Amino acid sequence: MVREEVHAFIGGIAKKLNCPPILVGGVSDHIHILLQLSRNVSQADLVKELKRVSNLWIQGRFPQIENFAWQAGYGNFSVSASNLESVRTYIEKQEEHHARISFQDEFRSFLEKHGVAFDEKYVWD
Repeated sequence: MVREEVHAFIGGIAKKLNCPPILVGGVSDHIHILLQLSRNVSQADLVKELKRVSNLWIQGRFPQIENFAWQAGYGNFSVSASNLESVRTYIEKQEEHHARISFQDEFRSFLEKHGVAFDEKYVWD
């Protein structure tokens, strides 16, 4: 129940920022937000505002997790229109997907596959 409410709330924030959400989903240690980015907001500002507003809301709405905080980092990737359905399916199947591979291992693999240089000490906090 908490997860579904958080995902819906984050979708609402994105919509208010003129970034219409297509799908918000994820598992206990991360979320995915598939949306259409507004031409009036940068990716960094969008993520900053999504985290800021949702963090305050989560702490107020769910007192049992009052110490909740998002990690400092994030990954941000563009998706072509021709790949929207496969990304949607990927997000919808997060539970079963991460039963096979951890988020950290998958993220490392994704960065390596796409030639993104990274330093492990800056990826996780």
